[in-house]
Amino acid sequence: MSATHTELIPNPLTKAGNFNVTPELEAEVNELITHYPQKRAASLMVLHAIQEQFGWISQEAVEWTAKRLELQPINVYELVTFYPMLRQQPMGKFQIKVCRTLSCALGGAYGLHKHFCEKLGLDAHAHGPQTTKDGKFTVEFVECLASCGTPPVMMCNDAFYEKVSLKAADQIINSLE
Repeated sequence: MSATHTELIPNPLTKAGNFNVTPELEAEVNELITHYPQKRAASLMVLHAIQEQFGWISQEAVEWTAKRLELQPINVYELVTFYPMLRQQPMGKFQIKVCRTLSCALGGAYGLHKHFCEKLGLDAHAHGPQTTKDGKFTVEFVECLASCGTPPVMMCNDAFYEKVSLKAADQIINSLE
C-alpha cells in the first residue's frame, strides 16, 4: 500500500460533529507518545485519553488518532471495535452496569437488567449498551464485577451496589432523576 493511500473503515462509527481536540488533550497525547518506542504502541492510551475527554470514540476521533499516530484509520478502528471498554456511541450521564456472570445470573441479574430496561423504556433483549432518548441513562450487561458472594451486583457510574433487589433498583433510579 502506498503512503498516499488511505484504507477506509468498513463500517464507519458514529460521527460526533463536534470533535475538537483541546490543547490540554493534545499535550496529554504528546506526553503519552513519549512513553513508547513507536507511536503505534500508544494507540490504546491515546484512545483512553480521548474517551476520557469526550465520553466515547467517534469516527472523527479514530481519524484524528490515526493521523496523529501515523497509522491507517482501519488500524485504530480495529482497536475500538475489539475492546469493549472503548465506547462506540455516546453514553448516558448515568451508566448502569449489571454483572451477568454465573453467580449474578443465578442471583437475579437478568431480571434486574430487564427491570432497568422496562423502567427506562429500553429493549431488554437488545445487544450491547442502550441509552435512553434523553441521554440520561445507559444500561448494559458487563462481565464480572468481582463480588460473586453478593449477587446480583451492579454499578452506576463509580458507585457499586450488592444484593440489588428490584425495589433497590427503583430507589437507585429515583435518586438519580
